Amino acid sequence: MAAPITTQPQPQPGSLLVSTVHGHRNWSTGIFDCFTDIKTCIISWFCLPCMTCNLSGRQGDCACMPFCVPGGSITMRSRIRTLGGIQGTVCNDCLVMQFCGPCAICQMSRELDNMGIP
Repeated sequence: MAAPITTQPQPQPGSLLVSTVHGHRNWSTGIFDCFTDIKTCIISWFCLPCMTCNLSGRQGDCACMPFCVPGGSITMRSRIRTLGGIQGTVCNDCLVMQFCGPCAICQMSRELDNMGIP
């Protein structure tokens, strides 16, 4: 018979860090790979707010968050990068969302799909 456990293991300093600060991988699809997922592409083209709200909900946030929080879509992109250990910066997230918003929304949806987040 094994000896009883009398103390709980304690976290080691720095062990709460899940990934490196810079991430360990790239996005699984490119920003302009919209046509690899036609359904998402069409929904994003005809109803971008619907797709944006859907993404917010898939991340566990309120569906209205991207429209009620200043910079909400940038925050969503940064959160997906953090969840997936994806390389990048907040500055890059801001530029991508500003100049390629619909394509970025499609990319974020594909990334959540590839990460297995329903």
